[in-house]
Amino acid sequence: MNVLVINCGSSSLKYQVINSDTEEVLAKGLCERIGLDGRLVYQKAGGEKEITEADMPTHKQAIQMVLDALINPNTGALKSLDEIGAVGHRMVHGGEKFACSTILDEEVLKAVEECNDLAPLHNPANLIGVRACQELMPHVPMVGVFDTAFHQTMPEKAYLYGIDYDYYEKYKVRRYGFHGTSHSYVSKRAAEMLGRPYEELKTIVCHLGNGASICAVQNGQSIDTSMGLTPLEGLIMGTRSGDIDPGAMEYLAKKEGLDLEGVLSVLNKKSGVQGLSHISSDFRDLEAAAAKDDPAGIRALDTYNYRVAKYVGAYTAAMNGVDVICFTAGVGENGPNTRKGICDYLGYLGIELDEEANLVRGEEKIISTPDSKVTVICLPTNEELAIARETVALVNG
Repeated sequence: MNVLVINCGSSSLKYQVINSDTEEVLAKGLCERIGLDGRLVYQKAGGEKEITEADMPTHKQAIQMVLDALINPNTGALKSLDEIGAVGHRMVHGGEKFACSTILDEEVLKAVEECNDLAPLHNPANLIGVRACQELMPHVPMVGVFDTAFHQTMPEKAYLYGIDYDYYEKYKVRRYGFHGTSHSYVSKRAAEMLGRPYEELKTIVCHLGNGASICAVQNGQSIDTSMGLTPLEGLIMGTRSGDIDPGAMEYLAKKEGLDLEGVLSVLNKKSGVQGLSHISSDFRDLEAAAAKDDPAGIRALDTYNYRVAKYVGAYTAAMNGVDVICFTAGVGENGPNTRKGICDYLGYLGIELDEEANLVRGEEKIISTPDSKVTVICLPTNEELAIARETVALVNG
């Protein structure tokens, strides 16, 4: 079966077509500037990247352009749309309603819409993408794979905030976590690499990108994760602050004359390593600055690594031990210095990093020594493949 995987944002759309039998990517690309002037990027496996500038007033037009590119007589990966057996949609927030992936029917879509308040920037865009695909491919099954679903196994003691319990009962204010599809894929793949039962491992997955989160996976289940009700909680990120004393923001709001919207803008868009360094939210720029002994670049990276190491220590305590630590996503997969900077704090766990193996970028590789008491792995994530697998499993029943 060929699965079309859609990841729909407010003004963009990423896509892949994956053959579920071979797990080969037949074509991939993205649509940018939806609602503005529009751009389609398309690349068939083994082919050159094609860029088409065209108006995309809505997501429906964007998806139509994707479908047209897929069946283009000259460069298309498919002969007809009949070759698409299902569409898998990345859905950001399922609240407590969805603990697993599900077929998207009208009842489910209504339930997703009820979660819009929890992810106002993402869920409406996800739903628009689903509706557009339904209209253009009315007989093709649609599956929703939720970022939050993997973390629904967290125990109450892990997901509750230390606030009035009434707020949880009335509004479901609690920690949900994100990047669940990535954490699930990476933790399972690590078990496969080691030839060990997934259900017997204690794994910490460090998904380190512009958005970043850590997950403790014990016996095949997420028992804790660093993001919360929103993706703002937890690690320092590209432009997000991560954990911060709310009182500090009240103090700054008074000093700077900020309203609530202004406070959230500071925390989401003007903080993180960008705010710490005043250089960039891109870790490559920070690495370049640090290599020149720029104190701002060094400050941002040191603070980032320290926060990650603290969470690794906390989740080791939560699981009463750890067998495997995985580094994934853009920074985790491609940042040898970041991995080393974090692991330098973890000697108490008996971790010994293989300095040469750690130089790897974007490849699956064990980067700890054979004598290390904890296995450390560089392991690229593949959320699209994970979505395709979930989609096929549901459609084939």
